[in-house]
Amino acid sequence: MKEAKPRQNSHLYEFGSFVLVTEEQVLLRDGEPVQLTPKAFETLLALVENSGHVMTKDELMERVWPDTIVEESNLAQNISTLRKALGDEGQQFIQTLPKRGYRFAMPITISSREILIAEPEQNEYQKLLPPESGSITQPEKNRLLPYQLTLALVFVIAPLAMAYFIFFRQPLKPVPKPDKPRTLAVLPFRNLKQESETEFLSFSLADAIITKLGYINALNVRPSSYVDKYRNQDIDPKKVALDLNINTLLTGTYIKEGNDLRITAQLVDVITNEILWKDALDLKYENLISVQDRVTQQVIRGLQLRLTSAETDRLKRDEPKKPLAYEYYLRGVDLYATNEFKLAIQMLEQSVRLEPDYALAWAHLGRAQTAIAAFDFGGEENYRQAQTDYEKALALNPDLIEARIFMANMFTDKGRAEDAVPLLRKVLETSSNHPEAHWELGYAYRFGGMLKESISEGEIARRLDPEVKLNSSAFNSYLYDGQYEKFLASLPLKNSPAFIVFYRGFGNYHLKKWEQATADFELAYKIEPKSLYVQIGQALKFGIAKQNIQGLELLRATEKQITSRKVTDAEAVYKFAQAFAELGDKTASLRILRSSIEGGFFCYPYFVTDPLLNNLRDDPEYKILLQMAQRRHEEFKRKFF
Repeated sequence: MKEAKPRQNSHLYEFGSFVLVTEEQVLLRDGEPVQLTPKAFETLLALVENSGHVMTKDELMERVWPDTIVEESNLAQNISTLRKALGDEGQQFIQTLPKRGYRFAMPITISSREILIAEPEQNEYQKLLPPESGSITQPEKNRLLPYQLTLALVFVIAPLAMAYFIFFRQPLKPVPKPDKPRTLAVLPFRNLKQESETEFLSFSLADAIITKLGYINALNVRPSSYVDKYRNQDIDPKKVALDLNINTLLTGTYIKEGNDLRITAQLVDVITNEILWKDALDLKYENLISVQDRVTQQVIRGLQLRLTSAETDRLKRDEPKKPLAYEYYLRGVDLYATNEFKLAIQMLEQSVRLEPDYALAWAHLGRAQTAIAAFDFGGEENYRQAQTDYEKALALNPDLIEARIFMANMFTDKGRAEDAVPLLRKVLETSSNHPEAHWELGYAYRFGGMLKESISEGEIARRLDPEVKLNSSAFNSYLYDGQYEKFLASLPLKNSPAFIVFYRGFGNYHLKKWEQATADFELAYKIEPKSLYVQIGQALKFGIAKQNIQGLELLRATEKQITSRKVTDAEAVYKFAQAFAELGDKTASLRILRSSIEGGFFCYPYFVTDPLLNNLRDDPEYKILLQMAQRRHEEFKRKFF
């Protein structure tokens, strides 16, 4: 044997029948090595070095994974591995302190001895030598680390490494923390076979992944409504990134052959043009349920996100068990996205019939019922059914973000802003960066007349996601606060629906830009002539042209329509009161204003300053209505602020 060369001193930590050798990074039990991964060893060493003291999860993760973002479940897995390795005593050695961290609870003996490493010949051993002087007690007897151990470790670790490489085909590079938060879009998956029977998977698979990732605070995920336009298109990642204001993109394809399904996906940093992760998933069609979880976990891994325990728990919740129920759910989600609300209800009803405990399906069923009530004039029965569905979803999963946001939006639409606020504040307690929750909270505040607070929430939402509710909701709080230019600047310019084009005309009307307002109202009419908002715009256009009689006739006909259909959107009803006042029918304006306030739109500060109500200021009935709105506004203010 060649002469051994001295190396630096190694600390030995002895506890029970175990010895932890720091220099060799090995744990011995009764002289025999215990197999541990390097990270598990680092975790144990950190706990042992702080024996008797509580180490928080953040402290442990910083120690074991310095300068790397990982999820909290990695630490939990290491703790579980260590407890198994320590055998029956594992739970006693490593204690969990809920909401605090972990503590190594056993007494330890620390000693220091020199390690001599020989350059071995074939079949020679490395020897762990005792100190040169002093008596040797039982715990300090020589421990042998056999050469065979190296071979054993090779045979154990090599197959694991090979499996790891095969499964995760694309090796991950360290992902530096970006200058801005990670903003991600998940595009609809492309159907390579272009078969109509499976076309629903394109959008609904992406939506399922978006829903899962929406529970992670460190990630800002664009909602499904933004990416629907990319179905079955060849895309330019840079162009999509610019269009959606994102820095990370997930794309994928799928093909179904018989009962076999192949899904490919890749995660791209569009700023650096790097592929952070890519893989192909081959599975049976009945295992479709697993796709959202597998892809979600790979996104988390690819971005090296560190999840809190609460986020990890929420990701595991609300997973369907029956494949057919999940397929009905996906079909319902796809139909809703194409505005086929009645068919969506049929699919989602089938989903919850097969799996009554699937909370997410109940939430989407409620949303489809709300859409029928709001857009197809379904009336109170659909609203009642929607509320029942939302309550069912929340009874099954009280933390379900979608159910809370959908339900809150319905409450505000129905003039129940007081019921909407607690739902949304609860969402923001755990998901403080959820743009839609901030936007909906601003919407509820607007109904209650808290305009400054509403503007603040809306600006937070648009800061987190510049396109949140961009084509489905207007930033009316700017308008009601007299900030007309800001209001117009907040509206999208391209490919806008009639609803948004009307509001552009409405903003110009407030600025007395009559020619531009007329053009906007005419364009809205061309896009969707039957819209209630468009009818208001047409009436105001008649007023601009000094044709008040024609405008009033149109408003009266439309009022009959909303009465017969039991339209309950109190903010929309208020627009009729404004139009009647502008065109000179004070009686109709006051009647509808009362209906709006009683219906739950009590934005008192706006009523006081609204220039479109100037014709009503001296009327005694107006003053009574103003007092009615003020009382509810003050109650709202006391309750929430």
